Amino acid sequence: MSNAYVVGQVTVKNPDKWSEYRSKVPETFGPWGVEPVFRGTQFAALAGTCPHADIVVLRFPSAAAVEGWFASPAYQALIALRDEAADVVLTAYAA
Repeated sequence: MSNAYVVGQVTVKNPDKWSEYRSKVPETFGPWGVEPVFRGTQFAALAGTCPHADIVVLRFPSAAAVEGWFASPAYQALIALRDEAADVVLTAYAA
């Protein structure tokens, strides 16, 4: 079984709401086997451009787990807060 990854590219609009969102997201990980890999802040674009300053990478045990987590009522309930807090591009990858 191969892992799957969710990559979030983030530009924070409201730091307080972003902090609230970030504090609630781990509560949605429970049944999906999510493992945070890293969070970081861009310090250079080495080729091309990336409009988002921050990144987060999450590891899942499968693509089905990614889909289940994203569609879960627990995560869906946070989307309005996420959208108020930041501009976020979420992409999923199989590895």
